[in-house]
Amino acid sequence: METISEQACFGGVQGVYRHGSQTCDCDMTFGLFLPDEARDGPVPVLWFLSGLTCTHENAMTKAGAQAHAAAEGIALVFPDTSPRGAEVADADDFAMGQGASFYVNATQAPWSKQYRMWDYLAQELPDLLAAEVPLDMGRQAITGHSMGGHGALTLGMGLKGRFRSISAFAPMSNTTQSDWGVPQLSQYLGEDRTAWEAHDASLLMARDGFDGPVLIDQGTADQFLDKLRPEALARAIAERRQEATFRMQPGYDHSYFFVSSFMEDHVEFHAQALWA
Repeated sequence: METISEQACFGGVQGVYRHGSQTCDCDMTFGLFLPDEARDGPVPVLWFLSGLTCTHENAMTKAGAQAHAAAEGIALVFPDTSPRGAEVADADDFAMGQGASFYVNATQAPWSKQYRMWDYLAQELPDLLAAEVPLDMGRQAITGHSMGGHGALTLGMGLKGRFRSISAFAPMSNTTQSDWGVPQLSQYLGEDRTAWEAHDASLLMARDGFDGPVLIDQGTADQFLDKLRPEALARAIAERRQEATFRMQPGYDHSYFFVSSFMEDHVEFHAQALWA
C-alpha cells in the first residue's frame, strides 16, 4: 500500500492509498477511514461502493459517513469503481468502461483483461486490507449508491457468509431488464443471459435472499427511477419475506444530497449488525 494522503478526521484518520492490482492489471486507488479505536486493535468494516462515473473520492468527500462511523467505532472502505489508466479499455458512453464496471468479472474482449471488479472486491482488496490494516474481517457490512447499490446487493447476496448486513441508496435493482444493465452486461459478459443473473439484485433476492438485515432507501423524485426499477426489488423482497426495510423517501433525487441525508441511518443500521 502506497500512501497518497492521510488526514485527521473525527478523531481517526481518512487516508487514500494506491496499490498494484494483479486482478485488474493496473494500479488501483481506494479510500480508507479508520476510527480512533483502530489504534487499540481491529475494528469492524463497512464497504461503500460508488456509482457510475465516480471514483473512490465521491462518497469519501460527499456522503458524510466518517462522523457517523467514528461515533460507532467502525472503519469505512471506499474502493474505486473500475480499473483505470491509459492502457485500460474505455468507452465514450459514461455508462460503460472506466467508472462503470458494474462490479462484474468481464468475460468479453476488450474488457476481460482488466475489468475483474468482482474478484477485486471479493478477494484481492480484502486480502490486502486484512494483511495491512487493523480490521476485523469477521465483521463486515456493505452499502452503496446506484451502480454501487447494485454492487452491494449482488456481492452481499453472492458472497455467502461474508457480510452481516446490506444496504443501498437508489440501487440499480433489475439490471437484466434495464437500460442501465442490458447494454453493459451484454458487452461485459456476452449474450448468454444466464450469465447475467448473478448481477441482478432482484433475481438474486427472489432466488437466494440474504441471511441478515437489508435496508434500501430510494427517492421518489429520482430522475432515473425508470432505469433503477426499484419496484422489482421491492416485489422480490416482499415475495421472499426477506428481513428488510424498503423506504421510498418523498422528494429526494439521485444526488449525494439524498445519500448524505440518510447516511446516519445506514451507518447505525450496520453498526447494530456489526457489533451484535
